[in-house]
Amino acid sequence: MPQGRQELRRAFRRLEQEAPPWLGASLRWLRHPRSVWIRWPAGVLLVLGGIFSILPGLGIWMLPLGLLLLAGDVPILRRPVARFTLWAVEKWTALRLRFRQRS
Repeated sequence: MPQGRQELRRAFRRLEQEAPPWLGASLRWLRHPRSVWIRWPAGVLLVLGGIFSILPGLGIWMLPLGLLLLAGDVPILRRPVARFTLWAVEKWTALRLRFRQRS
């Protein structure tokens, strides 16, 4: 298995562990090969929504989520998106632990 695909798989697993159970189940379902007909349009729409984040109702959060959905099918995106996802999950975990310690 190519290195980028392994990194992306590891990033998805880590994200699924940190996410709420309903979101983790949704991510697993979207990663399934049969979900390609939903993954592609959703990924493209999220990327476009992230690009136009200055408009009301859209946000920059849509861009990484859209790229994450597309990375499974676009080999050139796999490694950078996987590395960004792992970095973001680590930062989120550290931030969450810091808030728990203050409480």
